[in-house]
Amino acid sequence: MITAAQVRAARALLGIDQRELAQRCRLSLPTIQRMEASDGVVRGNVDSLTKVVEALTASGIELISEGAASGGGGRGVRLK
Repeated sequence: MITAAQVRAARALLGIDQRELAQRCRLSLPTIQRMEASDGVVRGNVDSLTKVVEALTASGIELISEGAASGGGGRGVRLK
């Protein structure tokens, strides 16, 4: 669904810290910290993952999934 690297990259593009992302997602700071500390695809509660994806999308982030049309291939993020 989303990787830890995508979450970190999206935050960097938005210029926000983990606390701000947690507030936008209505999740706890430790939840965001655990997600970003994951290796590869973030594992966790589907509701929490959905909140992160929705908050990032609402903030103007487009998530690029594995195999999606992208010049360089692979997963990533970009501003809409």
